[in-house]
Amino acid sequence: MGKLFGLLLKKWHIIVVVVSLLAGQAYCELALPAYTADIVDVGIQRGGIEAPVPERITREEMEKILLVAGDDIDADDVLSRYTLSGGVYALNGDVREKSKAYENLGNSLSLSMLIIYYAENMPGVSADSGDGGGGISAEIESYKEKIRDGMVSLGADEGQVDKNFSEIMEMLKTGDVDFTHPFAQIIIKTVKEQLKTLDPAIIKNAAILQTREIHKKAGIDVDKEQMDYMFKSGGIMILFAFGSMAAAVLTTFLAARVAAFFARETRGMTLRKVLRFGNGEFDDLSVASLITRCTNDVQQTQMFLAMGLRLLIFAPIMGFGALFKVMRKESAMGWVIGLAVGVIFLIVFTLFFIAVPKFHRVQKLVDNLNRISREILTGLPVIRAFSSEEREKKRFDAANADLTKVNIFINRVMATMFPTMMFIMNGVSVLIIWEGAKQIDAGAMLVGDLIAFINYAMQIIMSFLMLSMLSVVLPRAAISFKRIGQVLDKEISVLDPETPVKFGGAGGENLPLLEFRGVSFRYRNAEENALSDISFVSNAGETTAIIGSTGSGKSTLVNLIPRFFDATEGEVLVCGVNVKDVTLADLRGKIGYIPQKSSLFSGTLRSNISYSDGGMDEGRVTAAAKISQAEEFILTKENKYDEPVSQGGANISGGQRQRISIARAIAKNPEIYIFDDSFSALDFKTDAALRKALFESGVTKNGTVIVVAQRISTVMNADRIIVLDRGRVAGAGTHRELLEACEPYRQTAYSQLSKEELERGGA
Repeated sequence: MGKLFGLLLKKWHIIVVVVSLLAGQAYCELALPAYTADIVDVGIQRGGIEAPVPERITREEMEKILLVAGDDIDADDVLSRYTLSGGVYALNGDVREKSKAYENLGNSLSLSMLIIYYAENMPGVSADSGDGGGGISAEIESYKEKIRDGMVSLGADEGQVDKNFSEIMEMLKTGDVDFTHPFAQIIIKTVKEQLKTLDPAIIKNAAILQTREIHKKAGIDVDKEQMDYMFKSGGIMILFAFGSMAAAVLTTFLAARVAAFFARETRGMTLRKVLRFGNGEFDDLSVASLITRCTNDVQQTQMFLAMGLRLLIFAPIMGFGALFKVMRKESAMGWVIGLAVGVIFLIVFTLFFIAVPKFHRVQKLVDNLNRISREILTGLPVIRAFSSEEREKKRFDAANADLTKVNIFINRVMATMFPTMMFIMNGVSVLIIWEGAKQIDAGAMLVGDLIAFINYAMQIIMSFLMLSMLSVVLPRAAISFKRIGQVLDKEISVLDPETPVKFGGAGGENLPLLEFRGVSFRYRNAEENALSDISFVSNAGETTAIIGSTGSGKSTLVNLIPRFFDATEGEVLVCGVNVKDVTLADLRGKIGYIPQKSSLFSGTLRSNISYSDGGMDEGRVTAAAKISQAEEFILTKENKYDEPVSQGGANISGGQRQRISIARAIAKNPEIYIFDDSFSALDFKTDAALRKALFESGVTKNGTVIVVAQRISTVMNADRIIVLDRGRVAGAGTHRELLEACEPYRQTAYSQLSKEELERGGA
């Protein structure tokens, strides 16, 4: 698994850019609800005025505010924030820049501005009735007795109190209030004490309305002021929206590149690792499973990375960012968000608990389906010969149905997630509007704040929805990561030595090309040896044949030479060097191997013959084809050596494939030729002609030939014949020597050829 994460580290700079862009996108997305609220609350309801701090105010209005404020504010401090010119105070430019000072100034002026606003905007107040239209008049009526008591305490008689009280009421009625009137001061003080008990937000919002009136009196075009604010806020919103879109496009592009790079490198690493596998590793990991891991599993990880690089980073930033914004609002609706998050967590956990075990099963079922598909396709001739099409169809349908059932179950479980999330989202919206309406009615919240709260709530829920989308691919991707890691972390049984040695030359001085010294071999987890104490020598220019009954260990023996397996005991020497002491590339560079089952690659006949050297000249290709007896059918083809070969050589016969395989080994011009029962697909005539051509051409003059065969006619002229029986050497020598001294060989020989043919052979 560490190798897979190492691949991601190669693109760390792109990942850093992606994270930065996602943070920028989240910042833009989180800023939009606040600007929406400002446009509604400030731009529409407040006329573009953000705070109860007049930008310009007449001297008369300023004196009125300071008079009403009395000792509650420091008049000199307030005046120091303004510059007087032409009878109008203008707010100093540095005040707005100092946000704390600006906020404190607004808090100082709000209460006084609110009292003035209500006093000057409540016509129709009657001194004798309490219905006066509500507002400040209702409050004055409520505290009428307190005000009268205050007046009497100043020494006035009750008749004088009624007279002066009527004067104040008349002032309130006309809106022309004399705030210096002593009895007005008593009313102001009483009302001020009651207003202080209100929510500061209510006082602030009401004071902003008076700020707009102050701006009008100071000569400011309030309509233009409002439109300027709307255009400014709208323009900023457009910039944030464009920034969010640009970041989303770039992160999608970069994440896709990183995911594609990861998939490409993973496929390459996996294939390179598989190419180093010995035969034992293929026993542990089937070919069908390896194909699935290199394709389907890599695709799952690519899909996850393309989504995960964006959503795994973006969703938490958005979710916690929106939650932070909501908490800053200090609203009583936090319980709605808490309830929604808790329900979402419960749903996602439940889905994970149900679905994750099924994802493990899916990948195993995909392996099984691939295995059956591969068996059917490769064994199609046998299936047809035995009329087993229906049986194989049923076997495939059963595997396909198992996979389909599990996939349907997973999809049904996951399909419930999105409607459930949408239900939660809509339910949260209803709860927020219900609770928010009550707070708006109480004056504790503005409409814009409610809109912003809904948007932030949706962002929180959408963040969890994004994470829940990842939950669909995360379990399967995690399993795919693990399966790929199993291939990459698989311990290789056949490795290059840490300090390899080099071959001293073609055979060296007086050294045999190939030698087995007391070699034994046991398959992994087997109870008995497949080979025991095998010893023989094969010199340059010699042919060594290996013969024996089925299962005697012939192919196992020759597989030890190119190190498809490593000997359990003893040594296999090539040119006097233990094969374990040289690199696999050097060792296999000396060997031309022709397997029992020929394997061709898609391309042309020429490309298959010259497989060991892409730049092989024409002479070597044609010479190898002639020796292998392949030229006779190649020249009959329409395109000769450029005749196309389909995958596995399916468009040519078995004998032709075998001859091309032999030509491929001959063209390599190795020092050791291994024919692993390679002549079995050839007729007797072609077999004899090929062996004669090998001898006469001299291509094996400086090399040695190892022939594994079942036919006595193929091995009887070999310089040395080794007879294997149950993994042991039952006899070794020439054809004539074995006829006389080796009973297993003699029985095999007489079962295939007549006495006269056997006596003529091996001369």
